Amino acid sequence: MLLKGAGDVFSSGLDVKSVTSNPLNMVELLKRPDGKLANLAQEVAWVWRTVPAPVIAVTHGVCFGGGLQIALGADFRFTTADCKFSIMEAKWGLIPDMAGTVLLREVTSIDVAKELTMTARVFDGRDALKYGLVSRVCDDPLSEARALAAEIGARSPDCVAAAKQLFNSTWSVPEKKALETETVLQKELLMPPLKNTLAATSQGMKLPIQLQFVDRKDTWKPSRE
Repeated sequence: MLLKGAGDVFSSGLDVKSVTSNPLNMVELLKRPDGKLANLAQEVAWVWRTVPAPVIAVTHGVCFGGGLQIALGADFRFTTADCKFSIMEAKWGLIPDMAGTVLLREVTSIDVAKELTMTARVFDGRDALKYGLVSRVCDDPLSEARALAAEIGARSPDCVAAAKQLFNSTWSVPEKKALETETVLQKELLMPPLKNTLAATSQGMKLPIQLQFVDRKDTWKPSRE
């Protein structure tokens, strides 16, 4: 899945005037439905992690505040060198509240996260790469994103979905939990029907008969809880 802004910018962030025009707007955004992991504001960025396929955010123009957190929710971020970024919430006396707490810690160090959050500094794509906030800086990020999507698309959809779930669920957990999760997901890939695993094997070993991939198993459809 490619995630791209339709206009001159990827996202300039929250429409502050609209949200603050009615105090109830903010209450609704921060309300957490019973049993849900994320509230409405957080879900806008967190939802991309629940898609059982790679999500590539392609940024251009500016990527500010909530827009940056949406991009961080993707698996990869491709950008131009001149794209402007900012964790801009401090400009309004606020903190990142669209899952940035989790998303930032996976890509950068705590001191960088604190500095960029406390200053609301604007920086370009090159600095974003240096900070770990983007995956790649390129002249044509959309074309490169499509190329990566095509490369991944040549692999088993079950394998890809499992890999995304593996790293998203184990990146910051104790070793025991991470190793247990590896085993659980590998067993799922080895459970019948093995259509995609066998297809990957036939292609990887360049067998005379090349099996084709089918839709991923229903088991990879994520729970929204």
